[in-house]
Parts: sequence; C-alpha cells; structure tokens
Amino acid sequence: MMNNGYEWLRQNMVENQIKARGIKDERILEAFYKIPRHLFVGPEQRPLAYEDHPLPIEHEQTISQPFIVALMTEALRLKGNEKVLELGTGSGYQTAILAELAGHVYTIERFEKLSRSASTLLGELGYYNITYRTGDGTRGWPEEAPFDGILAAAASEKIPPALLEQLGNGGRLVIPVGDVRGQQLMVVSKDARGKITEETLGGCRFLPLVEEES
Repeated sequence: MMNNGYEWLRQNMVENQIKARGIKDERILEAFYKIPRHLFVGPEQRPLAYEDHPLPIEHEQTISQPFIVALMTEALRLKGNEKVLELGTGSGYQTAILAELAGHVYTIERFEKLSRSASTLLGELGYYNITYRTGDGTRGWPEEAPFDGILAAAASEKIPPALLEQLGNGGRLVIPVGDVRGQQLMVVSKDARGKITEETLGGCRFLPLVEEES
C-alpha cells in the first residue's frame, strides 16, 4: 500500500475511532495523525494497522486498539514537559505517542528483542527523548522517580506498590487492573499532599503484567 493510502487510513482512524468517541485534546489528535502506526506491526499486519482492534506483534504480545491508546494517554493529562514511565514498550507505538506529548519517557519491556526493535524504529523516526530498559515493570524505575505520569500497557491483579511510591505528587497512574475474568482501566491520582484517589474508565482487556521472581 502506498504511503498516501496509509495517510488516508490514519486520518480515518483519528476521525472515526478516536475523535468521534470523545477524545478532544488537540495535541493527542495531532500525535495520532502524525505517527505511522503501520510501521509498528509486521508487514503482514500493515493493511490492518489502522483498524479498530489490537494486533499481534512478536513474543505473543499485542499493539493495543487505537482508541484505548488514546484514552489511556488522555487520562495522563500531559502538558508537554512531564517525566513519564511506561510499562510494556512492545513495538513502541504507545511510546511514540508519549514521546510526542511529554518531556521524557522511560520505558520498560521484559523482552529484550522487542525493546531493541522499538529503540531502533523510534530512533529512525526521530524520537530521542526516550530511555529504554529491559526488565520487570512491576518494580518501576526507582532511580528515576518520581514520575509525573505512569502508564501500564499490561494488567495487574492489584496495583504494584512500587508504582504508587514512584508516582510524584500531582501525578497520574493509568493501569488495567484485574485478571482473565475481568479488568477495569483505572486512573490513580496523587494530589499535591500525596493523597491517593482512584477512578475507573471502564472495562478493558490486556495481557498480564508479569512479575519476575526475586
């Protein structure tokens, strides 16, 4: 498919899957218009890259449905200079969205091959405000904490305590919580005094956030 075909599909995705469902932040919409989602999936999946569902990538992982990526990103309420932690780099699409909208992104992926591939592609696309790590996302990135925003692209049965500790005052954590029987997309906010509040954005379905054994 020619690039102009992908551009049309990308515009249609933004208008009908994201904007039409209530995502209004112009910075988020511009990021989705700009980033070539088809480059973050394998060649056989590229014709499907802008459709309204997740797609498989290597290591039996997935790239999330476009609207869910937008919804989770919007929930962080990024203004442009934040330090953000991402759990689950995957192929790097959500990472690219965050890099467009935040000051610096720290992203953790447990599969080294995925992390390397994402780093290479994101570098080719001109994203240099990203730091990569391979490891256990449930432990966060303590030496870089606190974070203004934390986004988990995998579900945990309960919110990992390390993530709450590493969330800065005034920050927001977006994470799917639950198991195979059901998950809810949670937004955890920490106010200026460190008080925690939670809200639910609705049901979702993510692969599990895997905790490595000590």
